[in-house]
Amino acid sequence: MFQYEFMRYAFLASTFIAITCGIVGVYVVARSYAFLAHTLSEIGFAGAAFAVFIGIAPLWGMLLFTLLGSIGVGELSLHSDQKESSISAISALFIGLGVLFLAISGSNSRYATNILFGSIIGVDKQGVIQLVVLSVIVLLMILLVQRNLNFDSFDHIGAIAHGIHTGFVGIVFLISLAMSVAIGAQIVGSLLVFILLTLPSSTAHHIGRTIPAMIAWSVFFALVGVWAGLYLGFITNWPVTFFIATIEVVIYLVAYGIHVVKHR
Repeated sequence: MFQYEFMRYAFLASTFIAITCGIVGVYVVARSYAFLAHTLSEIGFAGAAFAVFIGIAPLWGMLLFTLLGSIGVGELSLHSDQKESSISAISALFIGLGVLFLAISGSNSRYATNILFGSIIGVDKQGVIQLVVLSVIVLLMILLVQRNLNFDSFDHIGAIAHGIHTGFVGIVFLISLAMSVAIGAQIVGSLLVFILLTLPSSTAHHIGRTIPAMIAWSVFFALVGVWAGLYLGFITNWPVTFFIATIEVVIYLVAYGIHVVKHR
């Protein structure tokens, strides 16, 4: 399997993506941002389609749209009394825009499928370098604010009481989340990138008793999902995203079942 260059690139890129999404995902779940992650994945689809329309790499279009969308939607979710309805409307708008951009760009259905569900054969050396660099940037951003981010995510009222600038921490995290969506979509696609940002971390919340333990478990489950998914996709020629989604769901259900049994 590793005799093929594209598989080596895919495994390297997916490793950094899994680590990034696994760490960021812990805070996505702690801050109840799962719905936001899902919305950003749809905004990212519109961004990728826009990039195709103007003739640049889909990654940069996704970055642009998710960065702008994360701040706007994030603020809306905090200050709107009807945030679910408002965010749903924004999500629908960007899905429509994505379809429009693909239609007027003249791209075929296969290209659209790659944007929505990812493609392991589409990751080249330059793409790997870009994903690794972006992943490192996200991890450094999280590291720089991690202490305050931990406090704000798991005890928001206490963080305010201790004078932590929660607004700044929130913006840094929203930027990190947007970048995670953009890079994660390169493997699992814009439609299902929220899987890597929610399921491994949700599973970790049932197992880990401390924040470092949650992060470790989340990264581990994300790595298991993408590595096993890539391997199964290679030997069966079935979509990698299908295997990643199935593996993560099975792991989550098993962990949740054990958690329920232990707490009866």
